[in-house]
Parts: sequence; structure tokens; C-alpha cells
Amino acid sequence: MAADQLDNKLTLTPLRGVPLVQPGDDLAAIVTQALATSNESLQPRDVLILAQKIVSKAEGRRVDLKTVKPSQRAFEFAHATQKDPRVVELILAESTEVLRHRPGAIIVAHRLGFVLANAGIDASNVGADGDEHVLLLPADPDRSCRELRAKLRERTGVDVAMLIIDSFGRAWRNGTVGTAIGVSGFPGLADLRGKPDLFGRPLQITEVGLADELAAAASLMMGQAAEGAPIVLARGVPYEGRESGIQELIRPKAQDLFR
Repeated sequence: MAADQLDNKLTLTPLRGVPLVQPGDDLAAIVTQALATSNESLQPRDVLILAQKIVSKAEGRRVDLKTVKPSQRAFEFAHATQKDPRVVELILAESTEVLRHRPGAIIVAHRLGFVLANAGIDASNVGADGDEHVLLLPADPDRSCRELRAKLRERTGVDVAMLIIDSFGRAWRNGTVGTAIGVSGFPGLADLRGKPDLFGRPLQITEVGLADELAAAASLMMGQAAEGAPIVLARGVPYEGRESGIQELIRPKAQDLFR
């Protein structure tokens, strides 16, 4: 952090008045209404952070398990993991590789490049108890960020950065953490190599997962259960606005020592 950033203040404001999102809903309209309900207006350099679930719901990524016909491979993994074979079929369809599995979890390389459990497929906050629908990740979260950012710029006249986040588990650590899965107008990765440390020595290898750091902070405000706060307005984030994509944060397989 530069010396002129020491007096900055970071605020994270969960927006109120966000309805239960349905397929085809206009997220730009939902965001602008939530801003008004929360007595907030967008300012340059603000960042809007959206929970993956509302984006997936608006984009029609909800799947009725009654429509899914499991393959033989899905049945085999379902037996080994004690999971619903219909869910396993969706996990396999959304993935390029199964890396590990145990009862209750299948660790995969998602088609978007993420390594995560169960391809990010989730039934929580999707429907009432007994509902047999699950939610897939957005088809292209970076594109979703770009399109929503453009619509908000048209509506408000203000260009803000945009993140879509989800909760991921991590190797070597227990617990899930808010993680960026889509980004626009915000650096996914902040390259600090060459910048001086406190003693003037240039940093050699330091790269900061800036989008993930902000995602984790916003996730605290969103909650994980029945809080109903899927949109967070961040103000005061120290960043240099630029176009990026989530691929910045995904380590290439050839450099991944643990696969």
C-alpha cells in the first residue's frame, strides 16, 4: 500500500431491497432499484460485487433434476461419492477433468478453469425444502460482468468495476472463502514486481489476487445462509482500473505442482 493510501477508508455496503431473482430478470434494474432503496448512488471507482447465485438465476442456469438422465460414468462416481447420480451427471458435464473424489465431494477442473468441489453446483438458496432444482455457475461470468457494467453505465452515467463471486474451498485450509469468478474494469491480479519494499529493495515475485481479496471481504457482508444480501457496494478500494479477466487468477496447469 502506498503512503498516500494510508488515509483511505474502505466501505462495504450490502444493498437493501434485492428481490428473489427469477430467470430473465434485468439485473441492471435490480441493482439500480437496490441502490435507490439503500439511499446510495454510484461514484467513479466504486466496485459492485454480486453473488453468483443471482446472476445464475437471472441467466436461467437453474436445472430441474427430474430432467437429468445419468450416464454410466455418473452412476459409478455417484456410488463412490454417495451423491445423487443426477447431480454427478451435471458435475461431469460442467467439468473437463475429475481430479479427486471422496464420499460427499468431487473435486474437478471446471470448464471455466476453476478447480473446485462439485463444479460449483449448489442447491442452497435455490428453492424450498424438497425442491429438486440445482444451480450451475454462469456460462461466462466475465461476459456477465462486462454486460452488466455496460448497462449500468448507460443507466447511471457512471462507469464502475464489477465482480461476480462465489464461495470456494481451498487446498490445505478448512472453510470456504469468497472468490472472484468474473471481473470487469478491475484487476484480477495486481503485479507488484519491481515496486520497492520499505527498504527500497524491489519486490521479486509478489503478485496479489486483488479480486479475490475484495471477494472475500464482500462475502462477509453477504453471508452464506438466509441473510439475503447478494449485492455489495465497495467504495475506497485502492486499485488501478483496467480491463481484465478471471483467467489472470487461474494458474496454468503446466505450472500447477499439485495436479
